[in-house]
This record gives sequence, structure tokens and C-alpha cells, in this order.
Amino acid sequence: MKLSFVKMHGLGNDFVVLDGTRRSIDLTAAQLRLLADRHFGVGCDQILLVEAARQPEVDFRYRIFNADGGEVEQCGNGARCFVRFVHEQGLSAKREIRVETMSGIIVPRLEDDGTVSVDMGVPVLAPARIPFLSASDDLLQTLRIADHEIAITAVGMGNPHAVQVVDDVATAAVEQQGPLIEKHPCFPQRVNAGFMQVVDRQAIRLRVFERGAGETLACGTGACAAVVAGISRGLLASPVDVEMRGGMLSVAWNGPGTSVLMTGPAVTVFKGEIEV
Repeated sequence: MKLSFVKMHGLGNDFVVLDGTRRSIDLTAAQLRLLADRHFGVGCDQILLVEAARQPEVDFRYRIFNADGGEVEQCGNGARCFVRFVHEQGLSAKREIRVETMSGIIVPRLEDDGTVSVDMGVPVLAPARIPFLSASDDLLQTLRIADHEIAITAVGMGNPHAVQVVDDVATAAVEQQGPLIEKHPCFPQRVNAGFMQVVDRQAIRLRVFERGAGETLACGTGACAAVVAGISRGLLASPVDVEMRGGMLSVAWNGPGTSVLMTGPAVTVFKGEIEV
């Protein structure tokens, strides 16, 4: 089967984007892994599939597959690329679209300056809804990994995150701790591991080890989760500049019961075709 695709990225978090509105696309996990393979395929952190809406008052359906072939609930950098993709492909002329995801409705908007803002919805801090297996609802929780303990805040941004504060992201044990946190038994659906350095009350540096993809240059939902964790713990004040290895995002959150607003770039790299 020959597939047309568009390669895109949001701050270096890169995607293969497929148009499933004009033809049905149903790929196996092996085919998805091939697309994501940086040596034998196109290469990406995630594959994004644009489909027709399945419910009223929604413009599109948005499906996300990690590099390991598994489908996941949400991807913030991908959401920004999503709205640019549907504009560039002539699928919609709307600057603001409503998009159905596995975890609910998100609302990305193409701004006049070329950046994209996304209403990422209301974050979840209740452990059972993340899901995070815990005996308490405390913001700061202890996880035992290998032979030591770390302090994390669990946040749901449509997908699960475990955010810990570190002194310096440059020397944080991302490669060592990331896989252990991702597969920790307290997170039955696995988890994205965030390593946050607080620069000041409105600026952080962040690295994220994403479930099913490993460390990426940027993670939109990870940036949102880190800001929510920091504000909830009294370490940060909205809006917050989030510096990742791929660049900068702005994240605003006004506290419990309100949506998180994420703003940043979305870039088209190239178009192509591949046989899968």
C-alpha cells in the first residue's frame, strides 16, 4: 500500500501526518513502527491520523500512535501540527477547530503570527482518574525506582504524566530513570516522565521521557503537566515559559477547574510517499 504523508514537527517533536478523511487508513502496529523507524522508514516520534468527525459539533477526529505502534490518548505538539495540516491540505478554512481525541475534545487555533494555541482542557490531579495507584490525593507523591525514592506530582493531560523537580535538567538522570518511571506499576497505563527545573516563577526548563517514544525534543502535554504541577505546588505563576531542547512553549493555567492554554510553533518539513 502506498501512503502519502506530511512530515511535521513542533519544537523538534516530529510527526508523520496522514490524511484519513479522503481514504480509509488502517495500519498495523508493524506498519506504524516502519513509518516511525528513522533508518528504514520516514522517522518520527508519533504518527498522527486525521479522520472525519464521528460526532456533531466537532470538525475532525485526531488519532495518535507512538513510535512503538501503540495508540495513545493525547499529544500537544501534534495538536498544533494538526491545525496547520488541515489548513495546508485544504480540509478546513477555520482558524479554530474542534477536534475529537481519545481523551476528549481539544480546540487548537491558528494565530495571526503563525503560532498555534491549543485549549488542552482541564487537567486532572485526582490519582484514580489519571490513572495513578495511590493511597492518598497528596500533590507530592513518592515513587520507589530501583534502589531509591523520588518525589513526583501525577497529572492527567488526557494522558498520564509524572513530574519531578530537578536541580538541573542538563544533568538529570533522564535516560536512567525515564524507562523505570514509564513502566512503574503505580501507573497501569504507563506514564510520561517529566524532569522540571524551575528557573523562576514564570520560567522552567523541561525534559520528558515519553511512553512508547523515549526522550523527545519537546512534549506539549508534558509542558502543560509540568506547569500545572508547578502552579499547584506554589512554585510557579501563570503564564509560564517552558524551555525544552527543541525550543520554547508558553503555557497558561488559572488554577483548578480551568483549561490549560498552550501556545507554540508548528512546522511543515516535507511531503512524500512511502510503500508500507
